[in-house]
Amino acid sequence: MNKKILIIDDDKFLLDMYAMKFSGKDFDIETSQSASDSLAKIVGGYHPDVVLLDLVMPGFDGFAFLEEVQKKKLVPETKIIVFSNLGQKDDIEKVMKLGAAGYIIKASSTPSEVVSKVNQIVGR
Repeated sequence: MNKKILIIDDDKFLLDMYAMKFSGKDFDIETSQSASDSLAKIVGGYHPDVVLLDLVMPGFDGFAFLEEVQKKKLVPETKIIVFSNLGQKDDIEKVMKLGAAGYIIKASSTPSEVVSKVNQIVGR
């Protein structure tokens, strides 16, 4: 059975590329260029198995998304994997405290490595 993945990134090029990478790997893909739109989708009843979340976005960013999801316990079964170029120890510790299941640094991972890491984290 396919896993549902929600990829959140304000970069349309990256969204399209990762949607293509995950499409052949038994994932049903939803993409969003906005953390606030993604939160609304989840509040509205969409429950992905995995969220691949960028941190740096205009307005409502990935940190705010994580805080809101945790505070309201919106998707307790969902594995949220942060996918960012922010690689500082403080940033990584902060998102892990907010309940992220993993942290992938964009600049040091190829698209294929990202798919592999996501599969590892979700236990496939």
